[in-house]
Amino acid sequence: TSSVDETAHYSSIVVTEQAGREIGVQLLVSQLIGFSLNDGKVLWSVPWGGSTAVVPTPIVWKNDVYVTSGYGAGCMLVRLHNDDTIEQIYDNNLMTNHHGGVIRLGNYLYGYSEGKGWVCQNLATGTKKCSERTALGKGGIAYADSRFYCISENEGHVVLIDASEEGWHEQGRFTLDPQTELRKPRGKIWVHPVIANGRLYLRDQELLFCFDIRDY
Repeated sequence: TSSVDETAHYSSIVVTEQAGREIGVQLLVSQLIGFSLNDGKVLWSVPWGGSTAVVPTPIVWKNDVYVTSGYGAGCMLVRLHNDDTIEQIYDNNLMTNHHGGVIRLGNYLYGYSEGKGWVCQNLATGTKKCSERTALGKGGIAYADSRFYCISENEGHVVLIDASEEGWHEQGRFTLDPQTELRKPRGKIWVHPVIANGRLYLRDQELLFCFDIRDY
């Protein structure tokens, strides 16, 4: 394959190294591709069952690439080889992340999966380590200092939990207040939490919140 004309939705390009060269990894609607940053040539392609709103960005760890998206697409792990061949390690529906992001921490992946709640997934095998369905609704996730900061898209609940594969251990929560009056009825809080220099940033349309979290 020399070129691709398929449109990307929201997923960003990730830069990594394969066989001593820099490549870009991009999740498109119907395929996951790797391409040369030198000349743009597509080096490999793997089919992907995306449909509407392919949002999450690929996670690259060593020679592996993990992808997930919503609307039934599920998740997949592939391994890159130096001869540009691709080995699929697994393809399942344990993690079906619509948006909100998935974070790799050590050997595990953390994020919200449609219909399954907040899931901790073994990166190497694709199997479930633990999950939590009722403590918090669908939303976004960020990480800092051995804690996950999660926000629910419907209510604006912000929850601090231990970053642990041993289960949901909550350390505190609050509800974002005030909330925007500009959001359309079908809209939600879709902006990911951002943590920088000891501060947590949350946005809801025109409202921007900043919290000092250095003591937590």
